[in-house]
Amino acid sequence: MNDRPHLLIVDDDREIRTLLGQYLDKHEFRTSVVPDGKEMRRVMERSRVDLIVLDLMLPGEDGLSICREVRTRSQVPIIMLTARGEDVDRIVGLELGADDYLAKPFNPRELLVRIKAVLRRAAHAPRDPTPDSVRGFVFNGWRLDTTTRTLTDSAGDGRCLERCGISSVGRATRVCESRAVACAAHGASARTRGGPLRSKYRRTCESPAADSRDDARAPQVIKTVYGEGYVVGVTVEAQ
Repeated sequence: MNDRPHLLIVDDDREIRTLLGQYLDKHEFRTSVVPDGKEMRRVMERSRVDLIVLDLMLPGEDGLSICREVRTRSQVPIIMLTARGEDVDRIVGLELGADDYLAKPFNPRELLVRIKAVLRRAAHAPRDPTPDSVRGFVFNGWRLDTTTRTLTDSAGDGRCLERCGISSVGRATRVCESRAVACAAHGASARTRGGPLRSKYRRTCESPAADSRDDARAPQVIKTVYGEGYVVGVTVEAQ
């Protein structure tokens, strides 16, 4: 039985993924290398994967979309590789569930160190409940049903929420950067500066606060972190 950690490398550049696979194989890892999300899913269906090295700039289905989809069903650690210089892309990746990132070009030794660090943290730190096991969240007298997307108060009155309401509450006390929330709610096309879409996701993210009847002058349930985004300011329990 092979007990070496299994790494899945997803990169459309054949040379990069082949070289990384060979390098990591020499450092006590077992690797699978694939060019896209479709092949990634095939590997994950037939074998256990301990960590994914995921390129952000994949053709077609990009790395952010794949990361978001993986997080709906798995807590496997993800390290994202990105050639982009903008902080927002790295922030979005981390907010969607990536555990670390590394900008291209990079030294394979640095990737190796980061892989070991992420695996070490994953082994010793409790992970969030798997998405499939969570049916709802309870906070401040409210219950959020993740199946029906309904926020219900103690009197039984409820209202259906948009996707980002669930995403924000599920992350509890982590700050959700505004554009990251937009990407989680509306897809990769939400990564933009200004314009109607920015106003749309701002209204979307503020709607859970309105539904919970939080005091707009001194909000406690969903707070705005100036210059960063939104955070849930009360204790959240998963059910």
